[in-house]
Amino acid sequence: MSKLRYVIVAVTVLMTMSGFHAPAYKIARIKYNGGGDWYGDRTALPNLIKFCNENLKTNFEADDEIVEVGSASLFNYPFTFLTGHGNVIFTDQEALNLRKYLMGGGFLHIDDNYGLDKFIRPQMKKVFPELDFVELPVNHPIYHQKYSFPNGLPKIHEHDGKRAQGFGLIYKGRLVCFYTYECDLGNGWEDYGTYAGDTQESRIKALKMGANLIQYIFTQ
Repeated sequence: MSKLRYVIVAVTVLMTMSGFHAPAYKIARIKYNGGGDWYGDRTALPNLIKFCNENLKTNFEADDEIVEVGSASLFNYPFTFLTGHGNVIFTDQEALNLRKYLMGGGFLHIDDNYGLDKFIRPQMKKVFPELDFVELPVNHPIYHQKYSFPNGLPKIHEHDGKRAQGFGLIYKGRLVCFYTYECDLGNGWEDYGTYAGDTQESRIKALKMGANLIQYIFTQ
């Protein structure tokens, strides 16, 4: 079993045992090249971590870390997050590193912060040329963990009237990448009041969907 799979199994055990506090693990944000704002949604992951630690009884470190997509350190994190509005470029080495990470048990959540779609799709094709993003149906387990979303991915921010969609890359029967499109899920995880017009209701909805994602990853 790879080191990454040991991490995932350990976190899974934590989620099923009450009152047990093993060493914590960290979640990481992916830093990429190309000029896109990989650093967007600055408060998103710490808030998601806090919500999961309180409601799923995970034991993640309170702060997220930053990891470059081509770094060997990528394999230290069971869950990684990538967001932005603009350009993304993976070198051949970075694409291969990300492929090995995902094949070895890692998981990537890509959140389109509006404008990312046309850039991220060809880059993920470098990673898995044999795979295509497929829309996950509303009855997929990712929408029915601790919290139920019978209509699928919730719409958090409205920009152009399109419906929110959750796409997946499935490798050998395992969901290795979840791509949230036309949703702005990460914006919903940020501090309340960051965006004008946001409500606590939409923020909690986004955090619950994020918690479902974390629970699904560590129990699938």
